[in-house]
Amino acid sequence: MAGSKEIRNKIKSVQSTRKITKAMEMVAASKMKRAQDRMRAARPYVERVFNIAMHISKANTEYKHPFLVKRDVVKRVGIIAVTTDKGLCGGLNTNVLRLVTQRFKEWRGNGVEVDFVAIGNKGLGFVNRLGGNIVSSVVQLGDRPRLERLVGAVKVLMDKYLEGTIDEIHIFSTNFVNTMKQEPRQIRIVPIPDEYRSAAGDLRTTKVSDGSWDYIYEPDARELLDGMMRRYMEAVIFQMVNENMASEQSARMVAMKAASDNAGKIIDELQLIYNKTRQAGITKELSEIVGGAAAV
Repeated sequence: MAGSKEIRNKIKSVQSTRKITKAMEMVAASKMKRAQDRMRAARPYVERVFNIAMHISKANTEYKHPFLVKRDVVKRVGIIAVTTDKGLCGGLNTNVLRLVTQRFKEWRGNGVEVDFVAIGNKGLGFVNRLGGNIVSSVVQLGDRPRLERLVGAVKVLMDKYLEGTIDEIHIFSTNFVNTMKQEPRQIRIVPIPDEYRSAAGDLRTTKVSDGSWDYIYEPDARELLDGMMRRYMEAVIFQMVNENMASEQSARMVAMKAASDNAGKIIDELQLIYNKTRQAGITKELSEIVGGAAAV
């Protein structure tokens, strides 16, 4: 059994760790509120942009933007993997990267090549270990995403799609449901899908039926659709990063709270062991004194 000094040192060590995890929990709780406000404020705009883009994909027009045309054969796909820059947020990154790995193996098994854009340090390191082809990356986004940094990295995949090098673009990120629940999600953003699983907490599904969707374009269809598709891509990617950041802070707060609670339990157990050890030492000393006095 460890001595009293070793047990006291362990107790002090765990107490120091609990102070750190408690402080991290409070910081994450503060950042979580701001991240959730940004995420919820942007959701209506993103969903409306997605719906308009889906309607346009069904419209009868003389000009079809490449983002609206589904290709018959898929030989190469692009993956945008959205993860965090830092750890200590539970299984958040593990869950979304597990989904990336599953789809990556399925595509490779079917002879489909994959290009990656990594957003976040954790995803970049994982894709490197996976042996994936990284065409661009962006890390150290901070607590607030900047659209200009995100668009620059993702534009590489968009250009490849317009050139015909890749045939689909998918984004993998974590969807925020509530503070205690975050779900990994995959969305095909190009070409425009027929269904969109809403980012809202109820995860409702929006589907556009086939039909005649007529629009009046001013000044012309090409100029308007080019701008619309650019706004669509920017909105979806920006919102997915916002969702991921809100999920990160929520998961980190929960993880740090669990760590602080576990540290408290460990301290209680160590304190009990320390008291038993100290009591045993006192009993042993008393027995030796009594035995010595009896011998005299």
